[in-house]
Amino acid sequence: MIRPIHAIQIFLIVAVITLVGNWVGMQQINPVDAALGMLILVAMVMAGWWLARVLPVPFPPIVFVSLLGILLTMPWTPGSEWIVSHTTQVNFLATTTPVLAFAGISIGKDLDKFAELGWRIIVVALVVFTGTFLGSAVIAQAMLRLTGQI
Repeated sequence: MIRPIHAIQIFLIVAVITLVGNWVGMQQINPVDAALGMLILVAMVMAGWWLARVLPVPFPPIVFVSLLGILLTMPWTPGSEWIVSHTTQVNFLATTTPVLAFAGISIGKDLDKFAELGWRIIVVALVVFTGTFLGSAVIAQAMLRLTGQI
């Protein structure tokens, strides 16, 4: 289990990498302007991680982080406009940079185990990628038709 101090360090490192990715990918957004929004997001992540540790329900932290984010940005939540105005400075596509980097590091440290899977893992990956893409396309098509966009 990750110690709280290490988790906080990881969250802050990911926040800095995300801010850099946000700055490089969205050049019109200054990292200083996005820093407050990132700190708000880090606070939500820390709170969700803490809830996952202390509550007796076996849900992963992402569930609590998502619920907190949803609840704190609902229009009837006091301060939601302030939270939304600052967090919109962070492009959520920029958050994928550190996630993918950590995933690559994780696979890299277990490369010998990964190689043992052989060609089967390629077939599974292709099926998963194809299914995800097609499923997303079908849902997007249905929603665009339902909303009258197409």
